[in-house]
Amino acid sequence: MRLTHYCLSLLAGGLLLFGRPVLAQQKPLPPRRTNVPTDSIRLSDPFILADQRTHTYYMTGTGGLLWQSKDLKRWDGPTQVAQPDPTSWMGPNPQIWAAEIHAYKGKYYYFATFTNRALKIDADKGGTLERRAVHVLVSDQPAGPYRPMRDETYLPANKSTLDGTFWVENKQPYLLYCHEWIQNQDGTVEKIALKPDLSGTTGPGQVLFRASASPWSRENPRTAPARPNKVTDGPWVFRTKTGKLGMLWTSWIYDVYTQGVAYSASGTLAGPWTQEPTPITPPNYGHGMLFRTFEGKDLLVLHSHLDVKGDYHRVPHFFEADLSGDKLVIGKPYHP
Repeated sequence: MRLTHYCLSLLAGGLLLFGRPVLAQQKPLPPRRTNVPTDSIRLSDPFILADQRTHTYYMTGTGGLLWQSKDLKRWDGPTQVAQPDPTSWMGPNPQIWAAEIHAYKGKYYYFATFTNRALKIDADKGGTLERRAVHVLVSDQPAGPYRPMRDETYLPANKSTLDGTFWVENKQPYLLYCHEWIQNQDGTVEKIALKPDLSGTTGPGQVLFRASASPWSRENPRTAPARPNKVTDGPWVFRTKTGKLGMLWTSWIYDVYTQGVAYSASGTLAGPWTQEPTPITPPNYGHGMLFRTFEGKDLLVLHSHLDVKGDYHRVPHFFEADLSGDKLVIGKPYHP
């Protein structure tokens, strides 16, 4: 069955909502395994930290689990590393989406989207939504455990946010995130300043761009002609070797999950951001991020997003990435 961000379909005992897995209850932790090839790992929104201190690759994503590898070929895991406060707004058993691990000033920070299905917030168009927001945990070790810092809330409690990532500009750390389209009807990518120790945010958020700015993303409601898509997913900021500031992000072309890129005309997060006219990867791939191997090779990791003969699952994939010019160029699939 073809799946779009408008569909609700059964998936592995739960539901698929707007292209993301939403489970009726938390699954038990899978048994830990060793020497697992990448294509045997089921993982949405993959993120890889190439940690120089331990000379280990740490891969996480949706689900709050962690995999470790020395060579990108074989992985050990998964382990549960996130330990949010069960007495906080996240509750005792939150869903965890799109986790990222960032090394910063001697510590490791876990940026993730947490959802408490028992709490509700108002939607702009009426009705209610589950409380969902980006939050940051911290650890002294890349393998965790990751626990909360001081602030209980990083973003407004009445705002549905997701897919947080990290960027430092002129020594000021920032949290970038998406304001979810199901609340504002035109998803955004936004930034907000972080405190020096990343324990909270300061000042208001600022919209960088909206989903409707993209010339390639589109949807086709049954009662209207094609129009820009509403979805913004998975922002990832990068800089080319010539100094150009870019951002990967994901949306849809009808029912095809698609990875795009935008560039900042000012070279700063403030933009303005100009969208590239065409996607940057093949169809049915998305939510990508860039990292450099220990051998100095730039790679894009993202997940496949395709229903193959009724077998719907997401698997991490690698592509070669060329950052030598003014714009990112994605090359052929990479097989470690």
